[in-house]
Amino acid sequence: MFGDYDHPALPRLICRPGAVKLVPHPGADSLNQQPHRLAPDGRIAFDPQNVLRRRHRGDPIHQLLGAVVFGNVDPALKRAAMLARLRDYFRAHNVLEVSTPSLCQYPVTDVHVDSLSARAAQLQRDYYLRTSPEYSLKRLLAAGYPDIYEIGPVFRDGESGRRHQPEFTMLEWYRHAYAIDDIVSDTLSVLHTALHEAPRDLSPDRVATYDSLLFERLGVDSDASIDMLRERVGPDFPQALEHDRDAMLDWLFDQQVAAYFDDARFTAVTHYPASQAALACIDPVSQRALRFEVYRGPLELANGFVELRDADEQRARFNNDIEIRTQQGRVQYPIDDLFLAALDAGLPQCAGVAVGIDRLMMALIGTDDIAKVVSFTSH
Repeated sequence: MFGDYDHPALPRLICRPGAVKLVPHPGADSLNQQPHRLAPDGRIAFDPQNVLRRRHRGDPIHQLLGAVVFGNVDPALKRAAMLARLRDYFRAHNVLEVSTPSLCQYPVTDVHVDSLSARAAQLQRDYYLRTSPEYSLKRLLAAGYPDIYEIGPVFRDGESGRRHQPEFTMLEWYRHAYAIDDIVSDTLSVLHTALHEAPRDLSPDRVATYDSLLFERLGVDSDASIDMLRERVGPDFPQALEHDRDAMLDWLFDQQVAAYFDDARFTAVTHYPASQAALACIDPVSQRALRFEVYRGPLELANGFVELRDADEQRARFNNDIEIRTQQGRVQYPIDDLFLAALDAGLPQCAGVAVGIDRLMMALIGTDDIAKVVSFTSH
């Protein structure tokens, strides 16, 4: 968007293709009276201390921007630089940036995800805010698009805390004909690029299977009996879930495996139990899901699949999700028939990854509080 932005409390921001220029507002003597300055090379620079001084004086800018998380200018600059590096990476690898709708006809059936709804009053129709661009991006792939990616907002109900907000920014991309080793390697390269670091010899990335990591810490794998799993979860595990095998595996992996991952490197976990495949296909040899996640220390950053292409199998999984949601007294969502039609028409062999940009920012600046890496919170 190009043009001039004008407000009596703000410096004039003049935008033209290829240039951004900041000049004092006519009502100000100089830029020094405003929370911005020009760096020697002519770029915009920010003075957080000036912002805070103006805040305490009660200047109009703070009446206008009262919801801004003040003092977060530096993370915003780091975020902009990170996004530029990511776009440069994908451009260099011939991955096309696309944009898909945030307002969707269908939600997801995932047992662990709840959607936010929106009512179009004049149309008398309910929509959902996307929890991921996944279904739309796969529809583009089925329509013949090349390797693609998108960076944009996503929304999830009930997500709140030090690591979660109901609205956050997601990067998602898809590569044609990638096997699991290929997409894991690509993901690690993307993450190193985002954090502006080269892979290190002293703390190389670790790639290991889900079962090998579980056995390393607990002496069992995902085929262990439910009684053996009960012995290892201990008294802190919710009794209401003691018959839920996947819930116990999730709890054990989160609390007793991922919690001990090395903070100094990425850990990629591959080949999840088939019961946790979601939208991934099953490896015919190991009978494990061709799904992976990448962590930095205990912080999950990426979740990826070698994508399931069988529409009938995907519909069966969706119906299973709905059955579980019903048993748990959760909201039941309709199945996305447009997505299934795309699978039926022919999704090419591909692999895809979703990465939380806010989580990446947390890793970049070294915090466990998402509020420290965003300019606005959801509260």
